[in-house]
Amino acid sequence: MKKPLISVIVPVYNVMEYLPRCVKSLQAQTYPNLEILLVDDGSEDESGKLCEEMAAEDERIRVFHKKNGGSSSARNLGISKARGEYLGFVDSDDYVDYNMYELLVEAVSSFGTRAAQVGRDETAQDGRRLPDICVPPSRTISIAPEDFLRELILHRGDCSFCTKLIRRELFLSRQFPEGMLNEDFHLLVNMLPQIGPIVSLPQQAYHVFCRMGSNTRKQSGFSRVFADNVDNADMVLDIVQREYPQLMTEALRFGLFQRLDYMLHIPVEHMTSDNTEYRAVRGYLRKNWAKGMANPFLTPKNKVYLTLLGMAPRMVRRIHKKVKGL
Repeated sequence: MKKPLISVIVPVYNVMEYLPRCVKSLQAQTYPNLEILLVDDGSEDESGKLCEEMAAEDERIRVFHKKNGGSSSARNLGISKARGEYLGFVDSDDYVDYNMYELLVEAVSSFGTRAAQVGRDETAQDGRRLPDICVPPSRTISIAPEDFLRELILHRGDCSFCTKLIRRELFLSRQFPEGMLNEDFHLLVNMLPQIGPIVSLPQQAYHVFCRMGSNTRKQSGFSRVFADNVDNADMVLDIVQREYPQLMTEALRFGLFQRLDYMLHIPVEHMTSDNTEYRAVRGYLRKNWAKGMANPFLTPKNKVYLTLLGMAPRMVRRIHKKVKGL
């Protein structure tokens, strides 16, 4: 029986130094039926030319060039060009183990699911191994969508599409949101009811390289980053109310935590009465103070910040800025 085709989509932007390592890790896959889609997102260096050179040497590689629009835009173009039954995504400065996609295909086949994921590790540009953001399970498990969402909103789960293999049909009616950060979280949370259970493997087979200036990890300014976090909290609450009402306590914790993060990073000079976004966040914290204090998923430290930022946010931010340098 012929194995299903996997389409691996790699957005490429100004990544000459690291792209060969990424592509070579995909070319070395033990899984035989695989195509590699390199989407040149308007690179200003020679990355686009390098993509063409690699494609000339490997018929599994297809290259697409587009005007710069960000990682989500590049991924969406790749999805529209993909021929595979399953989709994978890899960032162009990262790399994967030689057997990652074989492990993932075996997992979805054995468990009869639409998606599976591996663990990941992260390395800094200076070579330091960074602490695990998401701790993989000790053994292969199947996670129900409700439980998967619970882990995500408790900041323990992995929302990255790069660690996952997902059936292409799930992208027929959904795409990565363009023009916002945390796009993986946004799409995955909306897609979970259609995905169903996700198999999670213990192997840390995806390797994140945290370099300064990465197109997928660079900072884009305060308002966009933290406003997206607050918007995601509201999105989660809406989905939980509609699909998973049993997670309301966790969703409230998520909404408060995301807003505390906003308040602890907003520049003090932006905390003004004419800043409607800031006033809305402050009002939410005050309105939900009592529920937050009773929430079992907020830590004592979270609750201290909830109280102080609700009472005297500007004063707390000035003190916090001096102590933390934020």
